[in-house]
Amino acid sequence: MSMSGASRGTGRRTGSGAERLVVIGGDAAGMSAASQARRMKGPDELEIVAFERGHFTSYSACGIPYWVGGDVTERDQLIARTPEEHRARDIDLRMRTEVTEIDVGRGRVRARDVDSGAESWTSYDKLVIATGARPIRPDLPGADAPGVHGVQTLDDGQALLDTLARTRGRRAVVVGAGYIGVEMAEALINRGYEVTVVNRGKEPMSTLDPDMGRLVHEAMEGLGITMVNDAEVTKLLTGDDGRVRAVVTDDAEYPADVVVLGIGVRPETGLAKAAGLPLGNHGGLLTDLAMRVRGQQNVWAGGDCVEVLDLVSGQERHIALGTHANKHGQVIGTNAGGGYATFPGVVGTAVSKVCDLEIARTGLREKDALRVGLQFESVTIESTSRAGYYPDASPMTVKMLAERRTGRLLGVQIVGREGAGKRVDIAAVALTAGMTVEQMTALDLGYAPPFSPVWDPVLVAARKAAVKVRAS
Repeated sequence: MSMSGASRGTGRRTGSGAERLVVIGGDAAGMSAASQARRMKGPDELEIVAFERGHFTSYSACGIPYWVGGDVTERDQLIARTPEEHRARDIDLRMRTEVTEIDVGRGRVRARDVDSGAESWTSYDKLVIATGARPIRPDLPGADAPGVHGVQTLDDGQALLDTLARTRGRRAVVVGAGYIGVEMAEALINRGYEVTVVNRGKEPMSTLDPDMGRLVHEAMEGLGITMVNDAEVTKLLTGDDGRVRAVVTDDAEYPADVVVLGIGVRPETGLAKAAGLPLGNHGGLLTDLAMRVRGQQNVWAGGDCVEVLDLVSGQERHIALGTHANKHGQVIGTNAGGGYATFPGVVGTAVSKVCDLEIARTGLREKDALRVGLQFESVTIESTSRAGYYPDASPMTVKMLAERRTGRLLGVQIVGREGAGKRVDIAAVALTAGMTVEQMTALDLGYAPPFSPVWDPVLVAARKAAVKVRAS
């Protein structure tokens, strides 16, 4: 191993008058921050060094299930900007290089070349931590066996595709039924696999209330996916060749030629914790409105490794979404480049699909509202995506929560076919604006029979919720 000196050694910058910004992580938050900082300041004022331990930068992790499923045909379609493109913008991007230690006191990071093992220290004046999140792997026998895959990075997606290409059997088990789980179930169905989803919850999609999750359950079974709910995986069995061959619960054994873990992610904050930086209840880094790590003047963090303020509940949450990560990067890059920007928080909006079923939510679920002490009224309505008489109008179910007495909108969940999912954006805007359900009923939304009924389904739910609030 080698330790570098000179300009890459310990201590502050020498010789050049430029400050050095070091970025840990080469995906959405990290490279958005680096790119925005470069727009703010040229290389004579700000040197930017970025470390990425994988093979790819600036890619859409959200697109991986659609690449695995064949909807996206080429891996490179998911890459927004290559390492070469970043370097052409005067960003010193070091690929296959993993940061192994942050020394906040001396303003430096230690990095290891993944291929050679060589190590070196790099000093910084400003630091961005964008280490992302890691898939949760259960601490169970067989969980690390060949044929068992988590899916978080492009490298993960490539490894899964490589396994699918050389696997003769066509039986797949997905462990977990959150966004990743249901999207990977669809991908494997599209690949011609016989798919079983093993879920510890009462219904799939724990981001929804169980009554709405039941609609997802029924639709998945209608697609030929075997749903196993209320089931705890106890171990994964392997064959004589060491590869996974089955997933075992307390009650049954499910044969598997490939297993995909879709049980969620955790913030990748081991480096930050070891450096003594503050973490929240969900294990994510805590930042201020400028995305500066609390208690630090020149250290920022963003993306899947941080916790964010929920504007509805007023509490910190961990939400791993590329939309947030890119916004964090813009804010961080602006501030690190000498400007000023803030990230006020989120309302928890997410949308997904399994085949032709669209699933969306924003704001609080019933259990979220109860946990923070809010009293609420809940309504559920059924409507259609277009005027009922217009061809191809598809059904959708909308659930809405409103605060008792005030009528403030607290949350919306939507499950339906084409045209259902993006309607959640109406509710997301209303939540951000702090609107009541009564105020929502007067929203001037676009109408024509090919696009919606006279009363949009979200407004139908708002009307029903307003009536219930007035009666409470």
